[in-house]
Amino acid sequence: MTGATPGLTEWRRMTGGSTLDWDRDGADWPNRTASRFVEAAHLRWHVQRAGTGPAILLIHGTGASGHSWRDVFPLLAARADVISVDLPGHGFTARPASARLTLPAIAADLARLMEALEARPALIVGHSAGAAIALRMALDGAAEGAGLIGINGALTPFRGLAGMLFPQMARLLALNPLTPHLVARTASDPASVARIIGSTGSQIDPLGLDLYQRLVASPTHVAATLDMMARWQLEPLLAALPRIAHDVTLMRGLRDRAVPPDETARAARRLPAATLEDYPEGGHLLHEEMPQQISAAILDRLPASSPVQST
Repeated sequence: MTGATPGLTEWRRMTGGSTLDWDRDGADWPNRTASRFVEAAHLRWHVQRAGTGPAILLIHGTGASGHSWRDVFPLLAARADVISVDLPGHGFTARPASARLTLPAIAADLARLMEALEARPALIVGHSAGAAIALRMALDGAAEGAGLIGINGALTPFRGLAGMLFPQMARLLALNPLTPHLVARTASDPASVARIIGSTGSQIDPLGLDLYQRLVASPTHVAATLDMMARWQLEPLLAALPRIAHDVTLMRGLRDRAVPPDETARAARRLPAATLEDYPEGGHLLHEEMPQQISAAILDRLPASSPVQST
């Protein structure tokens, strides 16, 4: 290099490759023995599945992956058929066309994945944006009979000027093909990752930080995250919340600095059958900070008459 701005090929070399490689980056991935790759909705999905009993679907939030359930997953699998997925473009799931990274499209594609797995979840648990996906699935008839749990659910749009500017900024960033590589190169520094996680109000273990670092070092993962953020429209979902008759539990960490706890309460008031549950010591990554407590709360909400499924 001569000091000029590196090109796309150079950025890929510097970041270790554009897309996460299962054999390299996932060689010691949490719960790896439960992993499989499944074709559905024109995508190759990374799915982890284990246990027998009523099915529980776990949906992570924007910018994360199924690894965020790493400690919750085996605890639930002791009593249930647990399914954790990497969302489109995230982690080890293939990236779709940008138009498929909207809230309705992701919910629809996830429903098709459940069909391919022959799974009918008794509970759908979503963290952050994953909670919005769970509620969208319910609205679209893809969660029949399921209870819903949102953990620090990102269910309401940004208010005021931020609400107008944020999507446009994300779109501009997503349009530049070099942006994901620049972000990956900058954010993959361990100190940067620790600061990002800390800014959510959570403190997680070194393994968790390392796994997030691997994700943000992948320009493909970063690009999918930006695309998803650019196309995320919550207003239609918010308007439709009163039509969701499912039992919904909204768990909120009162130290969450990513999703204000009062916004979770605001969403709960719009749901006909919602229960609000507070965790005073938890931040945004509540399920990673206190996996035993959250796992127990999830299992307590398994419907007694749920159909038993086996992998």
